[in-house]
Amino acid sequence: MARCGDGLYLRGKTWYLDCRINGVRHQIKLGKHISKSVAKELALVKRTQILKSEAGIGNKRKDCSFMKAKEEFLKWTVANKRPRTLRTYRQCLDHLSVSFDGKRLSDITGWLIEKHKQRRAKAEARVRANREVAVLKTLFNYALRIGLFQGSNPVVGVRLFKEEQRKLRYLEPSEEQELLQQLKEPLRTLVVVGIHCGIRIQSEGLPLKWEHIDLGRNLLTVEAAYAKNGEHRMIPLNSTARLALDNLRQLGKNEYVFSKNGQPYRSIRSSFGRACQRAHVKDVSPHTLRHTFASRLAMSGVDLRTIQELGGWKDLGLLMRYAHLSPNHKAQAVERIAERNSTTLFTTPEKEERVKLA
Repeated sequence: MARCGDGLYLRGKTWYLDCRINGVRHQIKLGKHISKSVAKELALVKRTQILKSEAGIGNKRKDCSFMKAKEEFLKWTVANKRPRTLRTYRQCLDHLSVSFDGKRLSDITGWLIEKHKQRRAKAEARVRANREVAVLKTLFNYALRIGLFQGSNPVVGVRLFKEEQRKLRYLEPSEEQELLQQLKEPLRTLVVVGIHCGIRIQSEGLPLKWEHIDLGRNLLTVEAAYAKNGEHRMIPLNSTARLALDNLRQLGKNEYVFSKNGQPYRSIRSSFGRACQRAHVKDVSPHTLRHTFASRLAMSGVDLRTIQELGGWKDLGLLMRYAHLSPNHKAQAVERIAERNSTTLFTTPEKEERVKLA
């Protein structure tokens, strides 16, 4: 048996807490096959529970079951979030329920959340586990805000799995042509608009109405209600996008730009995926069209701030992945040093001529 101070000791592979609080001895089993740091965390929780109970406030703290909190949280999500977000939350909460069903919010500790992460990692769902932990954190914050629970959010301090940064994928012009040949209207024009206007296909493209298209002024309007960042924006139509939309309108004008039997598409993922297979274009999704839009702007020398405004990105940091695509941006940057601090020993004929003229 090894004692480590603060009442903690290790017997075999099991950690125990042995302490006296107000003259009363408490011997508590903390857990088997856990680290010393986790044992300290659990010991602190147990000490706090004992002290609160003796002070007569242990039962006054608001608490509820995880399933009750989940139910209330989903009601709030239905009223305040988009359908796609609701679907994601439901999926994450279903996996969280496997780990936390039958527990109260006060029972959920950082250690149990780590166990949930490890279980999901064994199922090769490390990235998904990160999303589930993020949803759990939001659930706890909501429960605290509306008074379902009093305590601290146990997700704070839980480290997420490191996610590998995926290679930036965008369509080459040849891939674009092959893909467009495999698509029929209106999906062909939707892909063109995705590439040349940078709209988010699912949330901004599919609900688009003709009233949001002004071919006279060459403008496409994304309403704030459909924009991810909640901000209204207007996107200039280039000649390619304008021609595609003009041709589409000649085929018949419904309320929605991209419709089937008068109703907007709910999703194009399956149709898009089959077209990509026929075109032999791999590792792409509808969102790749937006990446293509930003990548081509960067490669044309457009500054990131302008790209941000056109695409409706709220965080400029998200666009830094496109910065390396800008042609000669590093060469131009270091050339400024030469221009400001030129020497007579190493100079070019062009610079000598400018100096003489000056």
